Amino acid sequence: MYTFPDEIKKSYENLRIPLIIMGPVENGKYEPLVISDGLFALNKVSREQWKGFDGDRLLEDLINKIHPSERAMFSAISYGFFDRKADYDITFRIKMNDGYHLIHSVGYWQTMEDGTDLVFLLYQDVQKYENKLLEISNEYKLFQTDEFYYDSLTNIPNMNYINKHGENKIQEIIARGHKPVVLYIDIDSIQSYNRKYGLEKGDELLILLANILAREFTKGTVARIVSDHFVVIDEYHGEEEMISRIEMVNSEIKVRAYGTTTGLNVGIYVGNKNVTYTESIDHAIRANKLVGADLKKFYRFYSEEDDTLYNHQRYIIENFDKAMENGWIKVFYQCFLRIETGNGMGFEALARWMDPKHGQVNPDDFMPALEKYHLMHELDLYLFEEVCKEIKIRYDEGLPLLPVSINFSRQDFDYIDVIGELNRIYDKYDISQYGIDKSYFIIEITEQGLVTATDKFYEQLAKIRENGYKLWVDDFGCGYSSLSVFSNFDIDLIKFDMDLLLNLDSHNGANRIVIKALIDVAHQLGIHTLCEGMETEEQRQFLLSVGCELGQGYCYHRPESLETILDRFHKNIPIPKWESEDERNEREKNY
Repeated sequence: MYTFPDEIKKSYENLRIPLIIMGPVENGKYEPLVISDGLFALNKVSREQWKGFDGDRLLEDLINKIHPSERAMFSAISYGFFDRKADYDITFRIKMNDGYHLIHSVGYWQTMEDGTDLVFLLYQDVQKYENKLLEISNEYKLFQTDEFYYDSLTNIPNMNYINKHGENKIQEIIARGHKPVVLYIDIDSIQSYNRKYGLEKGDELLILLANILAREFTKGTVARIVSDHFVVIDEYHGEEEMISRIEMVNSEIKVRAYGTTTGLNVGIYVGNKNVTYTESIDHAIRANKLVGADLKKFYRFYSEEDDTLYNHQRYIIENFDKAMENGWIKVFYQCFLRIETGNGMGFEALARWMDPKHGQVNPDDFMPALEKYHLMHELDLYLFEEVCKEIKIRYDEGLPLLPVSINFSRQDFDYIDVIGELNRIYDKYDISQYGIDKSYFIIEITEQGLVTATDKFYEQLAKIRENGYKLWVDDFGCGYSSLSVFSNFDIDLIKFDMDLLLNLDSHNGANRIVIKALIDVAHQLGIHTLCEGMETEEQRQFLLSVGCELGQGYCYHRPESLETILDRFHKNIPIPKWESEDERNEREKNY
């Protein structure tokens, strides 16, 4: 058995650092050769109490003090270290008089001058030295130049750092008796910001966010993962406190940014005592990906249901191109009804995903996913092109060629030249040969989209009508309403949200007064009107009495594919009466 010289052994034993050096004995076992004063102090026992302990007894005693949920992990790593000389860098909780402490242990092998392999095991009570470690860590960051662990742009830790130390940070929080919380943060529409203000201003926005996060989460770990994506690990002190903090960060970003930004998307995962860094970051990312399009809510707390939603969204995104190529996404048409005559005036084109694996995918499922991943422009152009393709079928079958509206997202105008693409597709199918012009096509923009409009968006809106297309504003009255829509934009028609009609008699019939007043204002400005959600004869009579021109609702016409329309037509089942182009033009002259 290897023996240290007395002077060297005494030096090791006097160390305040918790240390044990073990050497081999018979049958491949290892016995302690040196135990430092620091290790006795850590375990709050005397040197006399440890005399006579062999290696197995020493390891067994240590394992018994470890938190039950971590014993199996500790044993596996420890025996692997001794049997196979594997890596030993482990964090675990050990029970002491004042509760569990988080211990970080590192082990290494050292070959001595006579060829004997000794084991050196060092321990550190992270709980006890937290403040000192934080001080050293902060001081170290000031002089850190190694970009492997730190982001050169923002001067905060990067992905390599968080992957290496994230688990320790979470276990440290748990050892202090708190729940860990992991935030996954990105800047909403950073690509649009970069295009509008330039990459230099985009970098300044990233630096600003990094500084605000580091200041707000001083005791947490803040890291830039990639691009505009950041991670925060900190203690959790309740939902209200967390929301308050991220709302402060979000508000400050909006105020201090060089240009206009819609702020942040934040996924939040609150862990428990058994959570790991890997699952924490995975759940926070999933919550982030499911943040809704509602401008009033930029954050989401993870729930177990998010796994199903996330996997569903992944399926949508991963199969979106295939769905378009194979025609799984079809155009369904819903009629606009002329309220006064009961005749059809035109159609709204709606996307319906008929999936061979999952059946019909609800638009409420696939539309937010496409919006989140900035793919709406591909869907909207696809829908416009499908409508253009089907004009020839309508023409050849002798069906009336009525105006068709297609919804375009505000996001589309940041990614493509919408007018250029519309004209390209219109020319591709030589639409004019069927005796109709661009006014046959109606571009619908939601009022919500107008709220966050950019200068580029305004310019393209103006070009829609300049190029001969119609421009309608959709969903007026859904919660973002402003009368400025009447004065800031040149539009052909405004569509009132169905909630106005569904709640017609709420609050002593307030919506009746509101709808009538809005219709009067629109008509005085030469803007046509349509109300969604018209389901009953009573509602139709009310809209007729206040001068609303068009109605749309499932009661009068449910969305259907061209194949369904043609099937009825071929079976001589009467189709609804449609107004002629001359009738439509005459009625539109009245305003």
